[in-house]
Amino acid sequence: MAQGVLLIVCGPSGVGKSTLCGALLDDRPRLTLSVSYTTRDRRGDEVDGEAYHFVSERDFLEMRDAGAFAEWAEVHGNFYGTSREVIEDTFRQGKDLLFDIDYQGARQLRTVYPDSTAVLVAPPDMETLEERLRGRGTDSEEVIQRRLAAARHELSQYELFDYVVENGAFKHALSAFRAIYDAAQHGRSLRKGWMEELLNS
Repeated sequence: MAQGVLLIVCGPSGVGKSTLCGALLDDRPRLTLSVSYTTRDRRGDEVDGEAYHFVSERDFLEMRDAGAFAEWAEVHGNFYGTSREVIEDTFRQGKDLLFDIDYQGARQLRTVYPDSTAVLVAPPDMETLEERLRGRGTDSEEVIQRRLAAARHELSQYELFDYVVENGAFKHALSAFRAIYDAAQHGRSLRKGWMEELLNS
């Protein structure tokens, strides 16, 4: 079975990566979002199976222990994980997968799928990130400070990633994001089978 593109996208809370991912998914119909399993509570009008597969902590840990996840992580007291079955089913359909995950999950996923492409979305500076977090108007001061500390730690993992996209001007960031995904479709490892057929024809 041919492997499609695994596009891993990470970035701290408030950096705008979900907006970038949404725009890229709208632009590139071959690309589909990997829906993770999580133990966190639903927010607002979230629908099970769309934003996440919502499960109990007990069920999540049973799946983890059974080897059902290609990656999993605990983030802010909740568990998140990507099902191996979801990945393989997507490849069988001839589609590519986008992962909006934590850097811990990214590291695990790159171990299982070394030909994946990893992108870190970064703010132009920490002051801008803090302004965006405060602009939400939903977090306490304690939560904001915790998110800023977590952001510095996540951004310090930049060497794990193939690309770093600065999300200052959204249009420029999206243009870079598109170019990275488009180039990933022509990666040597993903085109290996096609090249071998070409040379043997």
